[in-house]
Amino acid sequence: MSNAYAYACRDCEGMEACPASVVAASAAEVWKLIELHAEYAHGEDPADWDQETRTYLATLIKPVDVRVKEDA
Repeated sequence: MSNAYAYACRDCEGMEACPASVVAASAAEVWKLIELHAEYAHGEDPADWDQETRTYLATLIKPVDVRVKEDA
């Protein structure tokens, strides 16, 4: 069972050379990080993304398992 979500910019068509990736506890948090990354790294305005683009990007957000360090 996954406990986090991940996105790798290089998985997005046309962004294969971008090394950025994010992992967060929720898909909503990943979306915010994707939007910030697109704005600062690629000069895009996420407000300009149409529904088709958002639907495509949503397919790139993957559930992942992250090992959380337990208190000793």
